[in-house]
Amino acid sequence: MKNRIILFYLIGLAAVLQAADLTIQAGRPGKAISPDLVGVFFEDLNYAADGGLYAELIQNRSFEYSPTMQRDWHPLRFWELEKRGGGDGHIGVADMRPIHPDNPTYALLTVLDPGDGVGLSNGGFDCIPIKAGERYNASFWAYQAYMGRMWGHGDNSKPMRVTLRLETRDGEVLADASFKIKGRTWTRFSAALVPPRTVNDARLVLLAHDKGGICLDMISLFPEKTFRNRPNGLRADLAQAIADIRPKFIRFPGGCLVHGQGIRQYYDWKHSVGPVEQRCSGRNLWGYDQTRGFGYYEFFQYCEDIGAEPLPVVPAGVCCQHAGSSPGRGQEGLPLDEMPSYIQDVLDLIEWANGLADSKWGAVRAAAGHPEPFDLKYLGVGNEDAITPVFRERFSMIYEILKKKHPEIVVIGTVGPFAGGEDYDNGWAFARELKLEIVDEHYYMPPQWFWDNLMRYDSYPRGAPTVYVGEYAAHDQGRRNTLRSALAEAAGLTGFERNGDVVLFASYAPLLSRRGHTQWHPDMIYFDSTNVTLSANYYVQQLFGQNGGDRALEFELDAPEAARLAASTVLDSKTGDIIVKIVNGDDTARDIHIRLEGLDSDSEMKAIRTVLTGPDADAVNEDGKDPVVRPEASGVSAGPDFACNVPANSLIIYRIER
Repeated sequence: MKNRIILFYLIGLAAVLQAADLTIQAGRPGKAISPDLVGVFFEDLNYAADGGLYAELIQNRSFEYSPTMQRDWHPLRFWELEKRGGGDGHIGVADMRPIHPDNPTYALLTVLDPGDGVGLSNGGFDCIPIKAGERYNASFWAYQAYMGRMWGHGDNSKPMRVTLRLETRDGEVLADASFKIKGRTWTRFSAALVPPRTVNDARLVLLAHDKGGICLDMISLFPEKTFRNRPNGLRADLAQAIADIRPKFIRFPGGCLVHGQGIRQYYDWKHSVGPVEQRCSGRNLWGYDQTRGFGYYEFFQYCEDIGAEPLPVVPAGVCCQHAGSSPGRGQEGLPLDEMPSYIQDVLDLIEWANGLADSKWGAVRAAAGHPEPFDLKYLGVGNEDAITPVFRERFSMIYEILKKKHPEIVVIGTVGPFAGGEDYDNGWAFARELKLEIVDEHYYMPPQWFWDNLMRYDSYPRGAPTVYVGEYAAHDQGRRNTLRSALAEAAGLTGFERNGDVVLFASYAPLLSRRGHTQWHPDMIYFDSTNVTLSANYYVQQLFGQNGGDRALEFELDAPEAARLAASTVLDSKTGDIIVKIVNGDDTARDIHIRLEGLDSDSEMKAIRTVLTGPDADAVNEDGKDPVVRPEASGVSAGPDFACNVPANSLIIYRIER
């Protein structure tokens, strides 16, 4: 019996120690691959923009919420009437004299008895966090409706006195500013508020101090410390987390949000540029308001700030096939007589991005503060559309005019929402018929699917069309962000990278999720008003984004048949570094013998060894706790022949200086 136990132990130990061999042709040039593989996909779901990346702290700032978004929403939702020190009055909604036709609704504050102030307050998106000593830029638009009593029973030559305050929930004033509202012209008022202490649940309060009525709109509060200190800017910690991936491109504005739920409810880029008070907000596909404060201008500016290519996506003249509460049969196309006008909107987008500052739409960009063109190169047309005759006809109309008028723009087509099936097959056939340069594939699949499809792109035909994997994620049980799911995605990325001559771009989806306001799981980055949680999936994207290359080196991985191992090896021509990535999806550690063929046998090189792993495959990074899955890097030496231990359930990267 004792001998049998020893035998079983030795068999188990042999399984743990059973080595694999990775032979890399480091002396050969390899094949050219896309240096821009890893990017990010942004869509305003899960409160990713308003209440998320967009740094605005006030919710429903322009009084545009309505029951079409959520049943209990209305223009005054998230605002409270304030009556201080015996004051009395009421708040209503008006639309007779808006700031701009695209911003039609505003508030009418009526003060019957000023007391110590009558007004309104807003607690933001769950709360308003403020930090001691930092500046917050508060602003609002207003005009004087009347003074005293309505119908001329007052002196309209006198101004309405107003204060704007940051307060705690129990009414302690943290910072304030005073204004005088006079006249019937909409005017913007602003002040910098500096609180003396940190409060995570402050409120912005606007109080009027005279009897009468004033109209109010666009009541806003921004931290001055946005990303790169941009006005109307982005939340710094979220924007930096995305920048730390080093994405080579950003897709915007989606996603299903692009074409919307109805034929004329698509995301209109023209509603998202120009002064924010003139932008058209409204219900987005995911059931809440989008102000479009983070619009096309802010998107292009952010891309420029972090060195990413902008990759905007426009509708293909059709709405989603699931629109109108008609799953699978809701696709409708714009009437053909409206298509020329719609196509002109697409052409105008290119002019806005790339036109000279004295062109019609280039002047709009220049007026916003960017006279130089943004140098747009790529444009997606359509998103996960059913490849119907209605779609084909309208896509062809758009594509033919784009190629004629803007041959410099690479058009990215779509092949439906799945990794296979009728729309996928028809989409690919249609793409080849039109000779598209790139098509967009999407798939959300269980982790095992990614391991089973490591060779998916090995057999794809080379030459156009090439592939953009625009949306993908491994969906584990319970849609949790497990280490298991992240490593499956890492394995998939090795396949993308090995076939980087046909897979040009890839972006995990979705990107952002606000806790308590999530419509879709899993996501890459989770956050609330003050905290950011980076998932295991985030770290995979970051490690591949920071360790890309432009040439794929040939290699051979000789591993035990049952081993769940994946690898890719690339060269970064700019630095000369050889980058080796190995994914171990097993619960057993693996020893791997790595040979760099073609290098001097006596050479010893410096390397950075980075390991991403966790306690087990089910490990998840949790809010408010130190991450249990995160990369750890160390300096090591690597010769042309060295041993590597790959821990169970891990991604390991060697960046070898040459």
